[in-house]
Amino acid sequence: MGKQPSAWITTQQKKRWPLMILLLLSLSTLMAFLIRSTFDSCSNGSSNNVGNFIREGQEEEKWGTHHQVNHNDEAPTPNPLDFMKSKLVLLVSHELSLSGGPLLLMELAFLLREVGADVVWVTNQKQTESDDIIYSLEHKMLNRGVQVFSAKGQEAIDTALKADLVVLNTAVAGKWLDAVLKEHVADVLPKVLWWIHEMRGHYFKLEYVKHLPLVGGAMIDSHTTANYWKNRTLERLGIKMPETYVVHLGNSKELMEVAENRVAKRVLREHVRESLGVKNEDLVFALINSVSRGKGQDLFLRSFHESLKLIQERKLKVPPIHAVIVGSDMNAQTKFEIELRNFVSQNNMQGRVHFVNKTLTVAPYLASIDVLIQNSQARGECFGRITIEAMAFQLPVLGTAAGGTMEIVVNGTTGLLHPAGKEGVMPLSNNIVKLATNVEKRLTMGKKGYERVKERFLEHHMSERIAKVLKEILLHKAKRHSES
Repeated sequence: MGKQPSAWITTQQKKRWPLMILLLLSLSTLMAFLIRSTFDSCSNGSSNNVGNFIREGQEEEKWGTHHQVNHNDEAPTPNPLDFMKSKLVLLVSHELSLSGGPLLLMELAFLLREVGADVVWVTNQKQTESDDIIYSLEHKMLNRGVQVFSAKGQEAIDTALKADLVVLNTAVAGKWLDAVLKEHVADVLPKVLWWIHEMRGHYFKLEYVKHLPLVGGAMIDSHTTANYWKNRTLERLGIKMPETYVVHLGNSKELMEVAENRVAKRVLREHVRESLGVKNEDLVFALINSVSRGKGQDLFLRSFHESLKLIQERKLKVPPIHAVIVGSDMNAQTKFEIELRNFVSQNNMQGRVHFVNKTLTVAPYLASIDVLIQNSQARGECFGRITIEAMAFQLPVLGTAAGGTMEIVVNGTTGLLHPAGKEGVMPLSNNIVKLATNVEKRLTMGKKGYERVKERFLEHHMSERIAKVLKEILLHKAKRHSES
């Protein structure tokens, strides 16, 4: 995900978009956009040698064809999470913010509430002062029937002991176990599912993950990241991972409704392009992620600048191309963002590069652009939800050959991959030119990406994968209980 942006947009956008979206979508759809996550970061490496360490269903690759919702059936398709009805689930988040991890956990909370589970939420690192974002997110949960408790109170301890399942979200949430449960830790560990999204080196600390080998299981968003955790914890900390499950994420029903609504997309495209000063026939390459060096906005702008030079040198006949950076923080103006803006000014690209403030409502931008850039650096994204969201909008993806992106993008079919780091600047530049000069390739890749999403990256695919993991954890807990 997440690391992920705030939900603030410019004053002018605030005034105009809600009116448009309300005309196009139901109010429930709009609210759903405000609670979903788009960004997450993580790892790289081979996804082929995880072996017995990863327990995945042999039928996972077939879910796209065998578990599709059949709208022609008279009876509704059963929800794969129905078995969680009346189960008590405690969700422990390291923070409550508009970053990817917490928002993804909130999605799980709502999926569980839909089937009648009793869900309790605690936030381990909560600001003492009043925070509008925390207040808003807590009330979204309360309105959906999720109970919100203090992470350090007796209620949290009692809930953990009574719960059928405890989900720790992110590696950092591990600090909650000793700090709050104290002597009760051993009683709770067998029913803990540890949902890990991180891979940066500073997360591999015993103070965070010392109990990891003893929990019921770990759930990770990509094979690449799972393999990285397996190797890194053993080599650096001398501990073994528990039973580990890979669960690829899926697009929400609400986002898919917009992605498949031609009228909605056309209106959103026209509005966003007008607000940016971009013509309908112009080509827009966008990077949608929180602005930070790890997300690679600086290298993307260098590639974009090189592509402009290539087009001019080769005298290629293409529409004007633009770069859009969605994920700025107009209020903070960090050193890195100032560096980006200075690069644009120094190379006279002010009319071709556009910065947009952080937002969770990514649908308008996905509807308005032509190509998504996924340029996360180092080990890349843990999964990269924005990638499957872009593919739902039939957009080709130009991504780094790292992390979860390699498990989503089929190189040459749904997009083009380039190396991470400085060595990827010119390959990305060439890929930009390739897609700028070949409309047929853009459209074909976009269509193939959409088909791939429909096959394996929808909400019901994610629910089925999560359901399988939860059943395993509950079975594991029951087995340990019978043996004790």
